[in-house]
Amino acid sequence: MSVAVRVIPCLDVDDGRVVKGVHFKNLRDAGDPVELASEYYRQGADELTFLDVTASSAHRSTMYDVVRKTAETMFIPLTVGGGVRTIEDVDTLLRCGADKVGMNTAAINNPPVIQEIAKRFGNQVLVLSIDAQREHAGRTKSGFEVTVMGGRKSTGLDALEWASRAAQLGAGEILLNSMDADGSQSGFDVEMISKMREVVNIPIIASGGAGKVEDFPKAIAAGANAVLAASVFHYGLITIDEVKTELRKSGYSVR
Repeated sequence: MSVAVRVIPCLDVDDGRVVKGVHFKNLRDAGDPVELASEYYRQGADELTFLDVTASSAHRSTMYDVVRKTAETMFIPLTVGGGVRTIEDVDTLLRCGADKVGMNTAAINNPPVIQEIAKRFGNQVLVLSIDAQREHAGRTKSGFEVTVMGGRKSTGLDALEWASRAAQLGAGEILLNSMDADGSQSGFDVEMISKMREVVNIPIIASGGAGKVEDFPKAIAAGANAVLAASVFHYGLITIDEVKTELRKSGYSVR
């Protein structure tokens, strides 16, 4: 039996509230994280991802109290990212109820931390978050460049090369977010997903661009193992059940 495709709502949180914008800009309020987490659990979400979207750029830690309250509302895996820098941060988040941690900026600044986390907590704990954008200046071999600080800063790193290295160091999953498509509801970047699948054999979570139910099977067909979305769920444009129904119609196993 094939492994079931996971459908994952994402809570982008800033100052204790769920927010959503386009390309991480013009953020607007989308609700209370604890209430939304509880509702998505009721709707049948397979996992939940919680991202503190300004923790890294503001140079502060993730809001642990919100993580703890969110974890208490549901009994599905919770991934928490944003401001995670050290082994101690990971340990604290796991104690607060997180099942996995997402890391982006800190892993780029200190790649050995990936190996350290995997060794201490297991590969399954670390989700490497890659905010990638297309670049046309020839800085990268693949044409996809890693950004940090919520997409505010380019790194010059080739997204595919970085993902491959991180997987070798012990990252358990790749959360691949298209910064070009983020919040646009124009569809997932299936080309980027497909190229990422060619270089890593760990699970890929497709993120950025979901706008209609037909977008989700396309991401799986391109090589993703899970699909993540935010605004279309927060504002009631699409339900989790509708996504799962569409995936089933396309021949994919869902929970």
